[in-house]
Amino acid sequence: MKKSILVVLLFLSIASFGQTYIKGNALTALALMPNFGIETSIGKKTTFQFDILAFPWKSINGKPRQFYTVTNEFRYHFNEKFNGFYAGANAGMSKYNFQKWNYEHLDKYQKGFGYFFGATIGYEKKWNDKFTIDYFVGGGWHQGFYHGYQISDDASYEHAVHWNKSGEWLPFRGGIMISYKLN
Repeated sequence: MKKSILVVLLFLSIASFGQTYIKGNALTALALMPNFGIETSIGKKTTFQFDILAFPWKSINGKPRQFYTVTNEFRYHFNEKFNGFYAGANAGMSKYNFQKWNYEHLDKYQKGFGYFFGATIGYEKKWNDKFTIDYFVGGGWHQGFYHGYQISDDASYEHAVHWNKSGEWLPFRGGIMISYKLN
């Protein structure tokens, strides 16, 4: 936790040197999934965004659904920064206690962590000199390392010596970020 706070403070101090926006995802907020970020200028048509997405609720209808992601993204804006179409490349990490989509009707879930690489496309529109709205969608490759358990009694269902591994192509980003300009 201390390392996470240090990284955020370091990024905030770097971000204070350029045009910087703090962001909140209105779409994921409706699903009770907080998603906050910060985007800062790093070049004439480029920006860097760091964001955190969380679903902190332990379960839904008895099915484990808890996860956290941290994403770093480099963005290239085709017109001007923070206004118009952009494409981004991202990398991040995840931690989860979650039942995989293809285990829906089974008494199994997974606890683990992972990393991902992907791409995002989006469109930012300025409302005024302080606010923008950012529509985006993205996905890519997620590599997970986990242990499998049964929902009914938390007993392990697998026999992997260290970690089970699972890689999938997934949509893992999307929403409508409301952004506020800091400087």
